[in-house]
Amino acid sequence: MTAEPKHKRVLILCTGNSCRSQMAEGLVNHDLGDRWVARSAGTHPAAAVHPLAVRAMAELGIDISHAAPKSVDTLVGQPWDLVVTVCDSAKESCPIFPRPVEQIHVSFPDPVLAGGSEEQRLAVYRAVRDDIRARLLPKIARRA
Repeated sequence: MTAEPKHKRVLILCTGNSCRSQMAEGLVNHDLGDRWVARSAGTHPAAAVHPLAVRAMAELGIDISHAAPKSVDTLVGQPWDLVVTVCDSAKESCPIFPRPVEQIHVSFPDPVLAGGSEEQRLAVYRAVRDDIRARLLPKIARRA
């Protein structure tokens, strides 16, 4: 009898932990959940996950409605196999981890900055969500 392989752990960082990192966490856990467990955090966490991020993920059948932004300080001491920064600001202020850990940076535009009607802003959230799935997930999957 062989033991089940241990899931690798990835920490996804952004500044506010309200959009990009939350969507990335949901996508990794959904698409790569057989090999990876994702958590996300922010260097300066927002008050809540953005409702349009929740809505964009719900369109894929991924529920992040109960997620809450958290500080990277609460997770930095845990063992991680990979740390990913998804915004340039988080890359610049990424903390020093007590254990050696591979770190990669894949930047995505901040959908919070989108203007226009709600539908136009939602389209930006969808584009960022789809870009995360297309560009970040393959980079993580290759490391399993």
